[in-house]
Amino acid sequence: MPEIVERAYLIAVIDAPKREGEDPLAELKDLLGTAGAEFAGEMIQRREHPVPATYFGKGKLAELKAEIDRLEPDLIVAEDELSPTQQRNLEERLGGIRVIDRTALILDIFAQHAHTAEGKLQVELAQLEFNFARMRGKGTILSRLGGGIGTRGPGETKLEVDQRVARKRISNLKHRLKNVSSSREVMRRQRLASRLPLIALAGYTNTGKSTLHNALTRSEVSIDDRLFETLDPTTRAYEFEGQTYLLTDTVGFIRKLPHQLVEAFHSTLEETLVAHLILHIADAGQSDTELDAMIKAVDDVLEEIGASDIDRLLVLNKIDLVDRDQLAFLSRIYPDAVLVSALTGEGFGGLLERVRDFFIARLKSVELFFTYGNGRAIGEIYRVGAGVELENTEDGVIVKARLTREDAARFARYER
Repeated sequence: MPEIVERAYLIAVIDAPKREGEDPLAELKDLLGTAGAEFAGEMIQRREHPVPATYFGKGKLAELKAEIDRLEPDLIVAEDELSPTQQRNLEERLGGIRVIDRTALILDIFAQHAHTAEGKLQVELAQLEFNFARMRGKGTILSRLGGGIGTRGPGETKLEVDQRVARKRISNLKHRLKNVSSSREVMRRQRLASRLPLIALAGYTNTGKSTLHNALTRSEVSIDDRLFETLDPTTRAYEFEGQTYLLTDTVGFIRKLPHQLVEAFHSTLEETLVAHLILHIADAGQSDTELDAMIKAVDDVLEEIGASDIDRLLVLNKIDLVDRDQLAFLSRIYPDAVLVSALTGEGFGGLLERVRDFFIARLKSVELFFTYGNGRAIGEIYRVGAGVELENTEDGVIVKARLTREDAARFARYER
């Protein structure tokens, strides 16, 4: 039996004046498509702030009611996060139609894309915390019954859930996530102990992070052309000029990323925090304003999770979709960025060299002396160092190498 496709009508309150050729709801439409729904229409009210009680003003609300009666969509999706009061009043004044907001839509997409045990727990926690505030005055409404966008996911059950039970469930989920995350922490410590260069891919959702990850590491992370296709971080190795690097692909970011998701996926996002270098992947094919906004959105989330101090290299991807004039413009505006195409491999050489040069710059040249019998220490130098050279003398072994400053401090007592 074919799945019924829902038709959604989009609404937004925007304070900025209309610009020619601009579609202020373009991203919401992309989210809608990713959730598997059809676009039924849209209505935008230009005003400084949404009305606290009803989101739209009285006149616009009447206009919206007429459109809903005419088009008969299955639900309404608001661009902004709605308060419980706004959501309830909109549903009542629009004839009982289901109303959700951008946050609920994103949570629904995450619910569809969560495949691992940890991912499902994270989504359920985010859904429960988001719906918790909406329980007041609704009794057992934490789990909306009937299916459809905004009602799916592991967080939805048919049990009547009150606030006391919800608090207990949230606490239980956090405890289970802590246990599940412990295995991730073990692997994270193992990667740190390996002393290998650690790189994390971060970027706006659907900018080609996974395609780049696959191309560099020859792995097979899902790369469907959908928002939030990658939820679970994947770490793979690649080699360049004899050096092994560990590359981690992480969940894509987005403007107005619900804080519930940032909190629930904190352990996943922490994969970025242990990296020595973050490759910030951006879509070179976006307009100037969109590209700036997407870069800022990623920077904001990185700051929120405590990764703002980690070294970063901007990588403008999808240059195969950009003409020469735009490439020249991007090179002027972002002179330190690397321009690549994850799809064709163009620019990969320059990217790999920039990453190599970054890690070389982190190394300190040392000259160490070991007496004979210190083979284990010399073996460790070979494991963690670069450009290792040995010179045997009557009294011992002189070792020249390039070490990270942390490793150089570990072997400082052997310096000549």
